[in-house]
Amino acid sequence: MIADFNPVRLMTTPWFWSSFIGWTLAQLIKMTTGLVKTGQIDFRYLLSTGGMPSAHSAMVCGLCTSIGLTEGFDAPVSMLAAGFAAITMFDAASVRRAAGLQARVLNQMIDELFKQHKLKQTRLKELLGHTRKEVFAGMALGIAVAVIVVHLWPTHARPARSPASQNCGVAAGKTPGPSPAVPSQP
Repeated sequence: MIADFNPVRLMTTPWFWSSFIGWTLAQLIKMTTGLVKTGQIDFRYLLSTGGMPSAHSAMVCGLCTSIGLTEGFDAPVSMLAAGFAAITMFDAASVRRAAGLQARVLNQMIDELFKQHKLKQTRLKELLGHTRKEVFAGMALGIAVAVIVVHLWPTHARPARSPASQNCGVAAGKTPGPSPAVPSQP
């Protein structure tokens, strides 16, 4: 059930800002690295894939960590976010990385063929995925951003825990046991 149909409200949560700031910082780090290497500002880095650190990892880990910190790491939504983050990081380090390596080989084949024949040369994008180091750096960046955002987020402005999360007593510091509304059977 959708509790609030106002999409602007999404921008008032630490979950959104942890994700957004994590992704933005990762892309700005890539742009700064490019500036240092080439001496020119290239805004294409803001929307690029691949490179150090992984912006996808920073975004999903920022989301996962901020949900865990506000809802409790034992909440179902936190477990869902952790699964989403794991799949995203696995994809970045394996499937997209393999596609980038294949593009490199195909580009070499095109270069060799182009030297021998008159063909239109179309190059494939090689920087698609990430190394494990780039994924780990993105993960660390996302977690750090989420911890800072949630720590600085005003307590009165934090969203209330969802009803499903409130039933998870471990996050609230309660010990698991029978619900007080349900009498225990002898």
